[in-house]
Amino acid sequence: MAVFTKFLNCRTTTLMLRLMLLLVLSLRTKGLVNLPPNISIPAVIGFGDSIIDPGNNNKVKTLVKCNFPPYGKDFDGGIPTGRFCNGKIPSDLIVEELGIKKLLPAYLDPNLKPDDLLTGVCFASGASGYDPLTPKIASVISMSEQLEMFKEYVEKLKQIVGLDRTNFILANSFFLVVAGSDDIANTYFVARARQLQYDIPAYTDLMCNSATDFLKELYGLGARRIGVLSAPPIGCVPSQRTLAGGLERECAGDYNYAAKLFNSKLSSKLDSLSELPDSRIVYIDVYNPLMDIIVNYQSYGYEVMDRGCCGTGKLEVSVLCNRLDATCSDASKYVFWDSYHPTEKVYKQLVAQILQNYLSRFF
Repeated sequence: MAVFTKFLNCRTTTLMLRLMLLLVLSLRTKGLVNLPPNISIPAVIGFGDSIIDPGNNNKVKTLVKCNFPPYGKDFDGGIPTGRFCNGKIPSDLIVEELGIKKLLPAYLDPNLKPDDLLTGVCFASGASGYDPLTPKIASVISMSEQLEMFKEYVEKLKQIVGLDRTNFILANSFFLVVAGSDDIANTYFVARARQLQYDIPAYTDLMCNSATDFLKELYGLGARRIGVLSAPPIGCVPSQRTLAGGLERECAGDYNYAAKLFNSKLSSKLDSLSELPDSRIVYIDVYNPLMDIIVNYQSYGYEVMDRGCCGTGKLEVSVLCNRLDATCSDASKYVFWDSYHPTEKVYKQLVAQILQNYLSRFF
């Protein structure tokens, strides 16, 4: 009788897991991307900095937060979730376009449910970076700590769906890595914490070596389809124009030189990782598409490109962008939301280009 009862319990558990998977699939959004036949992307999993942090920093003792108005001004219900934007961020838009779900949640979200884990989460932390010193300066979650959280996530997956399904999810999911901006803008140029040790070429070597180590470890943990975003034209964001662009607030040339040098090295490093069996580790250029929007902003339908929507738009970001500051009435007219981060409209244009130009390289 005991054996029969154990058999029934196993059958019941298996049935519940299957029902859970069916429920997850039924809740998927209707994406706009047509995947190749017999190709499945069960989840999206993100690592990096504020570009795709959906609220992990809410749970961290740091000043780098945005879980207050006017952040989230154009998000569902106007709720400030901890996303450094007026609305959705790239990771949200990607899961939506792929038809997986509407938003990619923060791993540290206390309301996270088991079905959220099955379709992906994000470990990114605003102000983190490849340089181990970068997250220390800002007191945020380092890239290595994000990997430790990912290991914990994998164990949770195994408890929910078992080893085989977990391995399938990891091997077929889309991994997104976005970092480097804070290394260049904050650690190197603003804090100047590395300038006595490294010139720009040597510092970008440090960044690339750290990025390569991170990707190798991520691969070793089961990831196979990994998209790695380039650094943006960081010298052209409003805050860097203000800090290093002179009286005319031009793009800061040194910042952009560092970003382009890092991107060149990163692209070469990723090519060398193609030797890893069954891997699809793809360099994704966002420098040039975003620079094109900045230079030709009016042709893209924007009215303002050198100031953010929040406050004066020249320096306000994170705690400096708050309800005490005046906020523009229509963020869609601006390239930047605050002095550092693009608006949701810009993200939508960039994500559309990313999916169109790069998605096929993962299969």
